[in-house]
Order: sequence, then C-alpha cells, then structure tokens
Amino acid sequence: MATAREIMTGGAECVGEKETLEAAARKMKELDVGSLPICGEDNRLKGMLTDRDIVIKCLATGGDPRTATAGEFGEGKPVTIGADDSIEEAIRTMQDHQVRRLPVIDGHDLVGVLSQADIARNYPEDRVGELVAFISY
Repeated sequence: MATAREIMTGGAECVGEKETLEAAARKMKELDVGSLPICGEDNRLKGMLTDRDIVIKCLATGGDPRTATAGEFGEGKPVTIGADDSIEEAIRTMQDHQVRRLPVIDGHDLVGVLSQADIARNYPEDRVGELVAFISY
C-alpha cells in the first residue's frame, strides 16, 4: 500500500496563528477547502482550523471572527502523520483521533494534508465503505 506522501494533497497553505478567523474563512473560500493548518511565526504546525470551528466555537458562542485568532483554536499538540508512514497507519490515526484530515509532516516541515477522500480514492473500491466506517465511528 502507498505512503501518505504518495497520495496526500501537497502544497498545503497555512493560516497564521495570529490571523483572524475572518481572514481564515476568506482563505478557505479562496482555496475551496474546509480546513487549514495553523502555523506559528516559526513556521511550525500549531493545529488545524475547520470551518466548523469558526461556526461552532466562535460564532455560535458570540465570538467575533474579526478579532478571534486562528491560534486560539490550535491548542494542544496537533494530530499528524509522517510523510513516509503507511496508509494503514494514517487510517489508524484518523480512527483513534476521530479526524478526517491529517497534516503530513516531513521532519518538522508541513508538506501536505491527507484527507479521508485522498485515501478513499486510492483504497480498494470494495473496502471504501469500511474505511469511512472506521474513521467516522
């Protein structure tokens, strides 16, 4: 089976940890994505920000996306996968942490994002339903 590097979506763009959620939302719209890695001033990965985070954690609680920053949502150690890790390892990681997207790291560098859809496109067709069930439950 392939490695994360072979099937990931490369060229992941980050949102800076000090950028506002409004700016992050604009970037998501421009890139037509639902999540962005959060990177610090040191270019290190700090977390992931999803469109759901913006809506549920900020807007729904009365927060202001013009002043709230992406870094406020990047607490804790982000869940990642190594670029040369197997797809099986990526599936286990997604399942263990109940996430559908994993930042792909090579050393300390963010090199892409591996999504459930990336795996599904490269997974045996007769096992895609099983893959979705593994990650979603």
